[in-house]
Amino acid sequence: MRIVFMGTPDFSVPALKALVEAGHEVAAVFTQPDKPKGRGKEVQMTPVKLQALEYGIPVYQPAKVREPETIELIRELSPEAIVVIAFGQILPKAILEIPKYGCVNIHASLLPKYRGAAPIQWCVIDGEKETGVTTMMMDVGLDTGDMLEKTVIPIGEKETGGSLHDKLSMAGGSLILSTLKKLEEGTIVRTPQTEEGTCYAKMLTKSLGNIDWTMPAASIERLIRGLNPWPSAYTSWKEKTIKIWAADVLKEDAFGGERDCQPGEIVCCDKNTLAVATGDGILSIRELQLQGKKRMDTPAFLRGYPMAAGERFR
Repeated sequence: MRIVFMGTPDFSVPALKALVEAGHEVAAVFTQPDKPKGRGKEVQMTPVKLQALEYGIPVYQPAKVREPETIELIRELSPEAIVVIAFGQILPKAILEIPKYGCVNIHASLLPKYRGAAPIQWCVIDGEKETGVTTMMMDVGLDTGDMLEKTVIPIGEKETGGSLHDKLSMAGGSLILSTLKKLEEGTIVRTPQTEEGTCYAKMLTKSLGNIDWTMPAASIERLIRGLNPWPSAYTSWKEKTIKIWAADVLKEDAFGGERDCQPGEIVCCDKNTLAVATGDGILSIRELQLQGKKRMDTPAFLRGYPMAAGERFR
């Protein structure tokens, strides 16, 4: 099938690879404009652009895909299908109507739940037991088109946003091949989305990672995992920021019965343990990082930065 591919981050790359290696003709790749990144603000190509150039596929990077010249370019490319995965721009009706088999989006959740920008991380933060990938026929709404196929992925007990991202990325690459085959054969089943059970996975911000210690320990632990590796969960200690990368939930009586501790207060600190009171339960921190320093497990951290019971994170 002749395809135009639209994607930007590393999440999109396995789908592009799958299409090329399966023998589809990827006529062109559209991706977001290159942007300066890192401390040096050096302009970097998007992961999808790098992969496309490796394959020798023409790359286009319009600031706004809805501009008339871009729409005309896509029309001239004559794609039979447009495959979209984490592209970063909304396609106008004029583009949606171009390909014979339509515009197919690979979405990182089991629609209709978790529409929006950050479905992977919010599934972890919300404590879902499973998620997956959905291919859907795009329309003018945000993740509202007819569902085509799904792949279910269990969410592990210690799953992070990063580990789940990688699983779903690979699953999307496999699923799009099945979906395109059925579209071409005319055997695909389109299932309209309902509004029942939907929720919006809002965009992640750095401020979301600021830990509210009045929350239950289980909720904080999920927040830590969901925001790993970005934007990360963090707290303040002696006016310094500490990122927390991993933690375990302990029972309230883990250190000998009832304690009158404030949320954020360290209830136990020895050479191997850093346990903190929350609004409900105790959180044992396993891996953390002081600002400007490297990530460490708790024993290594405490050897360099001693803490004491009664001190508070804020």
